[in-house]
Amino acid sequence: MKLIVDYALTHTTLGLTADSALSHMLAIAAISLHQKPLEALVAEQFGLTAQPDYPLAVIAAAADGLDIGNAYWLRADPVHMLLQRDSFSLSEPVPLQVEPEHAKSLILDLNRHFNQEDMHFVLGNSGTWYLRLDKTPQIQTTLPSVAMDRNIYSFMPAGADASKWLAYMNEIQMLLHDNAVNHVRESMQQPAINSIWFSAGGKLPPQQQGIHSATAVVAVNALYQGLAEYAGVASLSPQLSLTQLLTQSCAELRVAMSDQHAVDDSFKLLFDALAAKKISHLTLNLGCYDQTLVANLRPADRFKFWRKRKALSAYL
Repeated sequence: MKLIVDYALTHTTLGLTADSALSHMLAIAAISLHQKPLEALVAEQFGLTAQPDYPLAVIAAAADGLDIGNAYWLRADPVHMLLQRDSFSLSEPVPLQVEPEHAKSLILDLNRHFNQEDMHFVLGNSGTWYLRLDKTPQIQTTLPSVAMDRNIYSFMPAGADASKWLAYMNEIQMLLHDNAVNHVRESMQQPAINSIWFSAGGKLPPQQQGIHSATAVVAVNALYQGLAEYAGVASLSPQLSLTQLLTQSCAELRVAMSDQHAVDDSFKLLFDALAAKKISHLTLNLGCYDQTLVANLRPADRFKFWRKRKALSAYL
């Protein structure tokens, strides 16, 4: 089996030392560093192009129980903007976790406010927030992984309609400022939802089956389920453990590791499966904000004993 593993690095995994299983795997792998976020890399591997955004929102929405029609869709992630000395930064995590009833209340408030603006906020079955537009806006957005923990000034919507969208974002921030939901969140020591981050906009592109080499994708979220549907690839349940996934009869499997999987024990399991030749070719796509570390390994690589191990941070 060929196995592709996508994982967005967390603060925990970024701190892995040289004696970790992941560091061992990176030491013996063929390494390349791509100056693009993980989502952009994945989008391109599924045959998507940026026009000007990668249309990930509509692909996810199509698999998230929504009628996408011929509309233009954006992700509308609830976020917390953190005030720095002289600027605001986009704080992790994105999106914020929001109670379903709170999400419905905020969506209702947003739609009531923008009901004359051809803007309709929608909740997917997964709890993801989207914005549906009947007309295509002339903007280019930035994926949140690129803007994370930085001055957001350079990452706001750009293009002919930029000023209009900056005004929308200001209105949203004012609407959220004194919202009852935020009073409840703050009383529970949860970060306030003080803005919405728009990204990944577009209309659904023509379906292109056979563009991805994988024979199955683990549909860990609506985006991966949507990408599988778009590429005509089978979806496997995200409830399967890594051990169970390695027994699947797939020529090539793509897995998006969630935080609950991505502990060093999981990377050790992958290394052991590679050594046992259960995996003939392993590709690790490790996203780190605006770049992605790609590592390719084959069973014979485990004999590269002379390769010096380094902490994960040394590769980035």
